[in-house]
Amino acid sequence: MTDKPLVAITGASSGIGEATARAFAEDGYPLLLMARRLERMEALKLPNAICRRVDVCDRAAIAAAVAEAEAQFGPVDMMFANAGIARLADIGRQDPAEWDEMIDINTKGVMNTVHAVMSGMIARRSGTLVMMSSIAGRKVYPDHTVYCGTKFFVHAVSESLRAYLSPYDVRVLVVSPGVIETEVLNSVTDKQTLADYKANKVKMGGGIGADIVAQLILDAYRLPQKALVQEICLTPTRQAY
Repeated sequence: MTDKPLVAITGASSGIGEATARAFAEDGYPLLLMARRLERMEALKLPNAICRRVDVCDRAAIAAAVAEAEAQFGPVDMMFANAGIARLADIGRQDPAEWDEMIDINTKGVMNTVHAVMSGMIARRSGTLVMMSSIAGRKVYPDHTVYCGTKFFVHAVSESLRAYLSPYDVRVLVVSPGVIETEVLNSVTDKQTLADYKANKVKMGGGIGADIVAQLILDAYRLPQKALVQEICLTPTRQAY
């Protein structure tokens, strides 16, 4: 067991979610790990970790997982709303079903995740929400139309939540990475978009490791509750825009 507070992470089976789970586990935090790929999370074999198969589109499933973990480790002190998907494509030929998937996971899923812990944080007058956005939530890119829309949503909601929750000493931190070495390209079905993305990534010398983002999140979280890093925006040095 550990005397540190509970940290919950959605999309914890890969990428920045997995890296963040590893970083917090190494620092002694108990974890609630949620994702659709249960086996990937269990294979991490992290100590004091509860792993649950959760689709963030299922509000009740998130709430049930949070209740179970809190019964064992106490209240969630940090929720990382990390789950997301990037179906990048030429908007003129993209299947609208891909729009629906991004909107459901990247916007509704984020709100479902926040809802599971927000009232408890308000009551305790403490807690941290970490919201996964993207540099694509700050500016637009070719073939990112709906994806950018979902990430602009995260930025807007986060700013509103920050103002709403600040009187309760609850922090809202937005993470806005550029090109990171994750599995994000696995969800791109448009062959030309995928080829263009990969070519641009090569030009900038590759992406940044997810572990670097995870360490920044840990460092920001460990600041005193009265101190807030409002946004982490990290890109490869050669990512010009």
